[in-house]
Amino acid sequence: MVSQRDSAKEEKTFKVKWIYESLGISKQAYYQRLKASKAKDEIGDMVTQWVIQIRQRQKRAGGKKLHKMLQGRLKEHGVKMGRDKLFDLLRSRGLLVRRTKRFHVTTESKHHFYKSPNRIKELDITYAEQVLVSDITYIRTDQGHAYLALVTDAYSKKLMGYALENHMRVELVKEALEMANGNRMHSTESVIHHSDRGLQYCCPDYSEFAEGMGFVLSTTQQYDPYENAIAERINGILKYEFGLNETLPSLKVAKTMIAEAAEIYNNERLHWSLNLKTPSSVHDKFDKDEYKSYKKRA
Repeated sequence: MVSQRDSAKEEKTFKVKWIYESLGISKQAYYQRLKASKAKDEIGDMVTQWVIQIRQRQKRAGGKKLHKMLQGRLKEHGVKMGRDKLFDLLRSRGLLVRRTKRFHVTTESKHHFYKSPNRIKELDITYAEQVLVSDITYIRTDQGHAYLALVTDAYSKKLMGYALENHMRVELVKEALEMANGNRMHSTESVIHHSDRGLQYCCPDYSEFAEGMGFVLSTTQQYDPYENAIAERINGILKYEFGLNETLPSLKVAKTMIAEAAEIYNNERLHWSLNLKTPSSVHDKFDKDEYKSYKKRA
């Protein structure tokens, strides 16, 4: 009498035989394919976990940057995975980054204060701390809107200073600039401070504060994101790659998240405009890397 266990085994054997004969391959080839498929799935699971770990710190790291960042781990584990295969893996597991649309105006340019000329429009930016660009963006919290002032080095894209408060008064941008000035590390003769034509940047209180630290003021001449493209780009990166575009519980939580985002952005995030280097590494070298702008192409 055939046991239920033996019967199930015979049925499984019959199914396997039917499969490899239908495929026109030998039993050995069939099991080799099964083994290869299992190994491929295991590698896919391992790489997926690495991607998830990176995305916990860099939420919107794209496929090309991920491939660059994973090279050390892939080599260590003897895994050969080109960029196309990584894209296929990300696509199959729903891990491709979706593009986002965003636009929000935080600039009040209708005022009577003096507007400095645009000193960087035709300027070749060739070294760190030649030009610092400033801008303000908004952050949503359960307590209402807050405003984030940023100061970025135009050459290295390093975030030099920031401040977050629940207002857009001049104290906000002064705090960010003071941090940026304190983080300077190169002995440049003069530094251009570039911003939009916002009230906060053009009022005498701020102008005197910036000039008192040796900055030469420069402002955009019209409202056009490309006139202050570097600042606009950094705003977008911090908000949409580090979760700052979401509604945060409180101003205190937002400040903690911004501090962490700034650390990761400066020291871990790779930039295409920096030939896949980090802002801090390029900033430290001062003038050893080729500068690539975010200006609109003709």
